Amino acid sequence: MRTRLAGLVGAVGVAALVAGCGGGSSGSGGSSSGGPGGSQMTSSDTSAATASGAAPLAAAARSPVRFARVSVGVTAEMSAAPFDTARTLRVPAGWRASVWARVDGARFEAWTPEGSLLVSIPSTGEIQRLTPRRDGNSASVRPMMAGLTDPQGMAFDTVDGRTVFYVAESNRVDRFDWSNAKPSARTTVVGNLPDTDPVGDDVHRAKSLIVAPDHTLYVTLASSTNSGTADSKMRPQRGSVAHVDPSDGRLTVYATGVRNGEGLSFDPDGRLWTAVNNRDNILFPFHRGYGDGASDDFFKTIPTYVKDHPDEELAKLSDGRNLGWPFCNPDSDVHPGVPGSPLNYDHPPFTPDAHNNPGARVLDCTRLPRIDRGIPAHSAPLGLHFTQGSRLPGALRNGAVVALHGSWNRQPPRPSEVAWFPWIRSRHTLGGQVDLVTGFQLPDGTRWGRPVDTLPGPAGALYVSDDTAGAVYRIGPAR
Repeated sequence: MRTRLAGLVGAVGVAALVAGCGGGSSGSGGSSSGGPGGSQMTSSDTSAATASGAAPLAAAARSPVRFARVSVGVTAEMSAAPFDTARTLRVPAGWRASVWARVDGARFEAWTPEGSLLVSIPSTGEIQRLTPRRDGNSASVRPMMAGLTDPQGMAFDTVDGRTVFYVAESNRVDRFDWSNAKPSARTTVVGNLPDTDPVGDDVHRAKSLIVAPDHTLYVTLASSTNSGTADSKMRPQRGSVAHVDPSDGRLTVYATGVRNGEGLSFDPDGRLWTAVNNRDNILFPFHRGYGDGASDDFFKTIPTYVKDHPDEELAKLSDGRNLGWPFCNPDSDVHPGVPGSPLNYDHPPFTPDAHNNPGARVLDCTRLPRIDRGIPAHSAPLGLHFTQGSRLPGALRNGAVVALHGSWNRQPPRPSEVAWFPWIRSRHTLGGQVDLVTGFQLPDGTRWGRPVDTLPGPAGALYVSDDTAGAVYRIGPAR
């Protein structure tokens, strides 16, 4: 079975690489690991893979990619709603999906050095420890920390020969000594992070973090608003990713224009990437009609335009990079402002925001580096992890996995899923999206689950947290 699976996953890689290098596709909410390492797909038993909303990858690849729809395995003790009804997911052929643990409000994940999985629960201020049972098919769940303020990001590091554990709360980052498989000796690395102030129209309190190879930290300071400009005047600036020196707590803004960069991960070249939730309810930014009979729809809210604009973002960060928000919006339209335009998510350019930057009078969007990889609007990317060094099978070790939480206000809803993006070594970037795990959304648009994080783990599996179903899944090769 494993030999056959490797061939099939290899085909996924071939298909995605071809799609990624070929350019466009038409379109359809991080923690570091410290331990082991469009359109919805057809519901037939097996199907050829497609990039999100693109023509079938099989048409572009030499080998077709096969997927299978499988029942989500669940034990009697974990069969409360939504698993009191049979659930299915579409996964790579040869893989299985099972409920590994039940954790209400499960968000971000991190492996401990001992091989347990930590899961943050911002809504209750807790971090739960999931310890694999002997057969590996389920885990025991025990509280490890409580009384925290909206904890999300977690990361481990080794400093002067000792293991330390970082936790990002909504207002601070703390470091704990890690000994005897538990945290102790709390030290605040940096406090007074922007949290509930200012009170904007869309306050993102949760903080993600990651530890760099040089032991410094990167922390997200997400926006307090959908598209307002006040955050750019704050100190420290919201809508940014900050660099933190853990030796003295000095915080420096590293990249700006990052509306809500939930996921953080380092690529095979050692460069930091983020997965960004972009704005909602964008105003039409062109002086032309958009299919409603008007000659000029500039500054109007047009639902058919909003549903596919602006792109969500996968972006490679660098010191001083600006991802545009709230003045410039990535626009994957091949023919900008034209109804029904094909969409190209490979390095999409920017369009000036109609409200904050009409006529590019505030910021020349053409001077900004293009977004590295667009994701269909309202996909809500959250957890992001590059997979080099993991135990995922075949070509999946050469790319990135992203949990897409799905839209909250788009009609039809953008599906929740786990996506994979191949690493294009020759271009030092990510290729086109492959919808790796789908089926959390039903045909009528309702959802029984919404992935938040997707972390590679033992035996080549993905461990996927779901804050809607209150679960952590094991999704991977059959044992």
